[in-house]
Amino acid sequence: MGASLGSIDAGSWEFVGSHVRRDMLCSFHRAIQPTQPWFSVYRRFSSTLSARLTPQSELVASDAQRRTIYALSTPPGKGGVAVIRISGPNALDVWKTMVKTPKKREPRPWKMERCRVVQPYNHSEHLDDGLAVYFRGPKSFTTEDVVELHLHSGRAIISSVLSALSRLPFCRPAEAGEFTRRAFLGGRLDLTQVEGIKDLINAETESQRRMAIFAAEGAVRSQFDELRSGIIACLANVEALIDFGEGEDIEEGVYDEAQRRARTVLSTIQGHLADNRRGEIIRSGVRLAIFGPPNAGKSSLLNFLAQREAAIVTSVPGTTRDILELSLDIGGLPVIVADTAGVRATDDLVESIGIERARKIVQAADVSLCVLSLPDTLIESPTGPRLYIPPALESLITPDTMLLFNKSDLASAAACKQVLSLSGHKAWATSLVTGDKTPEFLSGFGEELQNLFKLNDVEFSNQTPLITRGRHRTHLETAARFLQAFLETPPSDIVMAAEELRYAAQAVGKVSGLIDIEDVLDAVFKDFCIGK
Repeated sequence: MGASLGSIDAGSWEFVGSHVRRDMLCSFHRAIQPTQPWFSVYRRFSSTLSARLTPQSELVASDAQRRTIYALSTPPGKGGVAVIRISGPNALDVWKTMVKTPKKREPRPWKMERCRVVQPYNHSEHLDDGLAVYFRGPKSFTTEDVVELHLHSGRAIISSVLSALSRLPFCRPAEAGEFTRRAFLGGRLDLTQVEGIKDLINAETESQRRMAIFAAEGAVRSQFDELRSGIIACLANVEALIDFGEGEDIEEGVYDEAQRRARTVLSTIQGHLADNRRGEIIRSGVRLAIFGPPNAGKSSLLNFLAQREAAIVTSVPGTTRDILELSLDIGGLPVIVADTAGVRATDDLVESIGIERARKIVQAADVSLCVLSLPDTLIESPTGPRLYIPPALESLITPDTMLLFNKSDLASAAACKQVLSLSGHKAWATSLVTGDKTPEFLSGFGEELQNLFKLNDVEFSNQTPLITRGRHRTHLETAARFLQAFLETPPSDIVMAAEELRYAAQAVGKVSGLIDIEDVLDAVFKDFCIGK
């Protein structure tokens, strides 16, 4: 043992010294005998360890012990105001250490106060003049004590204040989404509200904002709670039958009543599931595919929608050979526009690959818009004027496809009217070169998108999408399967029927976080910004 202890290097002594408590060392000291041959080595070890465990030396607190967190909650960089948020049990200590007000008193909760922010261990060094407010828990966003410092938004100021906070032994930088996660764990928000806040921050269009505020204010939570309550009411009836059975204490028809309620809940869930992914599409963006024959004006349309030269436009057919995508706001909807290669029969290998990609994009799109050259589309026949659709496009045009007849400046007004009446689709005639009828097209196309996804004021208020994420859909599909299994379970197997209902309630509860779902939390919070 002496040889073993003698071979321990200084780094190992330090490691041992930082992890062994003094009382353990003293117990070991009493247990050994000084006559043992390795006692001299032990004494060297004891002296080194005792020196490292002096009362003046404290172990560094772990992140779990430093429960007070801080972060910049506004975008970094130059600006008018920067907000640094501090939350946790020692938030008030931060105020006492770094915030100096003219009246030098305890902060009044929820009152903004003019102050100077100073270095924690050198109060003569002023970092900035600003405002500070103290939110006393649980009446705060995180349900903990919260202090907010409103400072001038300069990089040097922000850096100096964050550096000063890092010197406080009870503070640590917040992780991504940690403030909102604490609000969730404190019961301030459920998961649908957390997702609503995240979507509200990321909203780029009016439809996204309206849907996000609907969730952030708790309306989505209320609907899921109503579904779960309906399932639990069914479960209560079935559990009563298990405990007492039908007889003097329980009236007849209880199981039938439970099944009737379950059918109502199942019908509601199935209605939400049959929404054609409306909520997910509004949140992530409508995928619009622009297609048509070469040189019809597809890239010109993309440039018109983007209000810039996003695509190369030439008179040479087949200029576009790959997919070009842009995210735009059309009619208040987020739209991901894909400009595709002109569809035609060709022997060019590169162009053929582009055409095949175009076909796949059109088939996978939420909305498709076919751009045709008006002079080339309207032709005379023995029976009168008719539309000519290139054979390569016929399989891609469905009843829901919208049509844009471009180059109206090269045709007469009568031809424009004829082509619209013969189209059989929602269609517009315009000239992307002269701009003729382009405002009417943009307005009409935006209205069509709003109608397609029910975004007018009345319909959106009454039919705001409940499902906005894939996990919502997955959990509701699971609940629907268990409810269907319950409806197919005979009264003789009542214990199994109760289990089916219990699983259905748990599936709905996972959406709003009413049960233990630790595995879901990381996925929900990981994409938040640090100060949120």
